[in-house]
Amino acid sequence: MKILVACEESQRVCIAFREKGHEAYSCDIQEPSGGHPEWHIHGDALKALKGGTIITMDGLSHDIGKWDMLIAHPPCTYLAASSAVRLFNPDHTIKDQGREHKGWVAKKFFMLCFSADIPKVAIENPVPLRYFQLPRYTQIIEPFLFGDPWRKRTCLWLRGLPRLIATNIVDPEGLWVGSSSSRNSKYALRSKRNQKERAKTFPGIAKAMAEQWGTEKIPQQG
Repeated sequence: MKILVACEESQRVCIAFREKGHEAYSCDIQEPSGGHPEWHIHGDALKALKGGTIITMDGLSHDIGKWDMLIAHPPCTYLAASSAVRLFNPDHTIKDQGREHKGWVAKKFFMLCFSADIPKVAIENPVPLRYFQLPRYTQIIEPFLFGDPWRKRTCLWLRGLPRLIATNIVDPEGLWVGSSSSRNSKYALRSKRNQKERAKTFPGIAKAMAEQWGTEKIPQQG
């Protein structure tokens, strides 16, 4: 299959599908940290998801035609439920209109990915703010269900794909992303991580996507 992994600089999902023999490409406005610029589209994901001819960072062009699958990790800074304290005043009025506007822009990007003319679509994001009225997510997964011992609630919006099934349930060591409300929890954050590290897809989840979705037949059209 020809697979676009949008908004991915780590290339973890891209590499997992490549290892299964698929023609997968990551795409991001950042250069990749996964070590494979020859599989990376450095630019606008919305342009890339249209298919046709794409150019990777090694300067080569590839005739994609139409993508078979899209896995997208849209920016979540302004959409995540955890950001509510920065958007709303205590009386639930808007605290920051600029932030609200960025939230609606982020929703538009999300919906363009989710409604793309591609038969298989998976969107990954944290639990969203209800305020921006995203579609209902299909399922919630956690890294510790796939062999990585951390808690990080992650929503998947799926179209044309089955739910991910847990592959290796382990005991979580703590929260991957901490917050003030978690400091006294038994799952308190145990290490400092920057924003880029927090956003990377866990290896176990990437492997499960490739193993479970990489063998699915493409739905027949019409």
